[in-house]
Amino acid sequence: MSTDQASELVFLPLGGVGEIGMNMGLYGYGPPRQRKWIMVDCGVTFGHAAETPGVDLIMPDIRFAEAEKHNILALLLTHGHEDHIGAVLDLWPRLNIPVVATPFTAGLLAAKREGERNAPNVPVQVVAPDGKVAFGPFSIEFVPVAHSIPEANALAIRTPAGLVVHTG
Repeated sequence: MSTDQASELVFLPLGGVGEIGMNMGLYGYGPPRQRKWIMVDCGVTFGHAAETPGVDLIMPDIRFAEAEKHNILALLLTHGHEDHIGAVLDLWPRLNIPVVATPFTAGLLAAKREGERNAPNVPVQVVAPDGKVAFGPFSIEFVPVAHSIPEANALAIRTPAGLVVHTG
């Protein structure tokens, strides 16, 4: 077998697929052992008395992301609902990666931090709702969408393998 492996685009959902809430996904590009990643959203889901008695919030399992944090280039937040930003203050210290959000979402995260004792000061790169950012092999465009919160965005994620639209 050759040591040269082809680059590929992969999606790894860590939450939010097949369930309501706890949105978090990783997009990776590159050969398997040299893959670079971006993370989209970092949310919570809410416990239910019948299924999870005594549990208020449930966060994604980020063990894989922790193991790969040196290859995760950024966390991009699509909008400010708790199921998309609710775990940032708890999980970001374990990753310590750049965070990108629109002004409204960044403001909600800052207000959330003010309301939580000993919450980390998460630096946020603010991007316009129709702005563009680039990290490694990823070029990302924030695409405004209609939702029940201001400045909600889909993400147009471009890589050498093609375009992915993440609706958030």
